[in-house]
Amino acid sequence: MNAVLIAVAVMLVLALMRVHVVVAMFLGALVGGLLADLGLDGTMLAFQDGLGGGAKIALSYALLGAFAMGVASTGLPQLLAHVLLARVGATTAKAKTPATVGGGSGEAEDPIIHAANQKAVTTTKYLIIGGLLLMAIMSQNVIPVHIAFIPLIVPPLLTVFNKLGIDRRVITSVLTFGLVTTYMFIPVGFGSIFLNDILLFNINEAGMDTTGVNIIQVMAIPAAGMLVGLLIAVFISYRKPRVYEDRPLSEEAEKQEISTYKVGVALVAIVATFAVQVIMQALSFEADGLLVGALVGLAILLITGAVKWNNADDVFSAGMRMMALIGFIMITAQGFAAVMTETGEVESLVDTVASVFGENQAAAAAAMLFVGLVVTLGIGSSFSTLPIITVIFVPLCMSLGFSTMATVAIIGTAGALGDAGSPASDSTLGPTAGLDADGQHDHIRDSVIPTFIHYNIPLLIAGWIAAMVL
Repeated sequence: MNAVLIAVAVMLVLALMRVHVVVAMFLGALVGGLLADLGLDGTMLAFQDGLGGGAKIALSYALLGAFAMGVASTGLPQLLAHVLLARVGATTAKAKTPATVGGGSGEAEDPIIHAANQKAVTTTKYLIIGGLLLMAIMSQNVIPVHIAFIPLIVPPLLTVFNKLGIDRRVITSVLTFGLVTTYMFIPVGFGSIFLNDILLFNINEAGMDTTGVNIIQVMAIPAAGMLVGLLIAVFISYRKPRVYEDRPLSEEAEKQEISTYKVGVALVAIVATFAVQVIMQALSFEADGLLVGALVGLAILLITGAVKWNNADDVFSAGMRMMALIGFIMITAQGFAAVMTETGEVESLVDTVASVFGENQAAAAAAMLFVGLVVTLGIGSSFSTLPIITVIFVPLCMSLGFSTMATVAIIGTAGALGDAGSPASDSTLGPTAGLDADGQHDHIRDSVIPTFIHYNIPLLIAGWIAAMVL
C-alpha cells in the first residue's frame, strides 16, 4: 500500500475523530515516513525542514491578528455597529407603525400603506445583508481582520434581525461567501497569501512553472460557482422570515467610549495597510506586502496613541493568540507535505491513479476535486490543504495533460472546497460565534449544513468546468 495514501488517510480519520488537526497531521506524516522506510530520524528531519515553508504565512497571520485587535480597540467596529443599528431601528419603527383606515381600532390596514411598510422592511433587510457582505469581503483585504469583526459587529444586530424576521442561516451564508470567495479570487490581503504564497508557490515547488498565469482569470469560474450558491441562499432557500425570541446576549459586551480621534486614526491605518499591499504588488516587490502593510498599520496605531503604549502588549498579544492556531496548522501542513515528498512514493501514487483514469481528464478532475473536499473538511483550513494536495496533484495533472491554468484551477478549487461546510473551519466558526450570542443558532444545523450545501456543490461543478475549459 502506498505510504502517501496511508498517511493522508490516517490524517483524515484522526481529524474526523476530532483529534486536533495539528496532531493529526503530525501523526499522519510520521506514519507515512515510517512506512516509506525513512526511519524516525529521517521522517523528523524531513518534517522539520518543511516547517520553515509556513513560517512567513504564520507570521503574516499573527501580525494581522494584532492589527485586527488594535483596530477593534479604537472603537471603529462598535461605531459601525451602532450606526447600522440606529439606521435600521429607525426604519423598522416606521415600517411597524400600524396605519388604519378611519383611525378606528381594529379596522383593516390601508393595503397601499401596508405594502409600503413591507417594502421598507424588505429594503432594510437587503441593506443589512449587503452591508455584512461588504464587511466580510473587506475583512480579507481592505481591513484585513479576517473573522475578528464578526463577534464585534453581529451580536448587537441580533435584535434587529429578529424584528425583521431575518433567517440567520442567510447571514451565515453571506458571511461565509465573503470570507471564502474573496481570498480564493482576489490576490490582495489574505487572498495574496492563499493565491500567491501558498497556491502558486507550492505548484512551482512541485515542478510546474506558473509564470505568466493570471490568477484572477483562472479562479473566476470557481468564484462564479460560489456566487450562484450565494444567490440561491439569499433569494430562494432562506428568503422567508424565521421567528426568533428576543433574548439577552449570553455575554454582554462592555460599553466602550468611542473616540472620534481614535476612529480617525484607525481609518488612516487601514488605508495605509491596504495601500502598502497594493503598491508593493504593483511594483513587483519580492517582500511580502501583507507583512509590511500590517507593520505599517500597527506603527500608525502606536505612534499616534490610538493604542496606548501601556496597553499595546495586551491588545496585540490577544490578536496574535486569535490567529495563532491557524498559523500553527499552516506550518504543520508544510511539514506534512515535505515528508510526503521525501518518501518518494508520490510518483508511484500518481502513476497508479493515472493508469486508472487513462486519458479521461473529466473523471480525473472530478476525483481530484472530491479529494480536496474531503481533505479540507477534515482539516478545516483550505490554506493548510494546498501544500498537502499539491504534492500529489501537480505531477498527476502533468501526466494527464492538463494545462497550467487548468492545473491551478483544479488545485485552487480543491483547496477551497470544504472550507465552507467544515465544522472546524473559521469560515463557519466565525459566523456561529456572532449569531449564537443569544443561544439561538446551532453550529451544525445553521452554519455547517447550509454553507456545505450552497457552496460546495456549485463550487465542485464550477471547478470541474474550469478544469475542462482552461
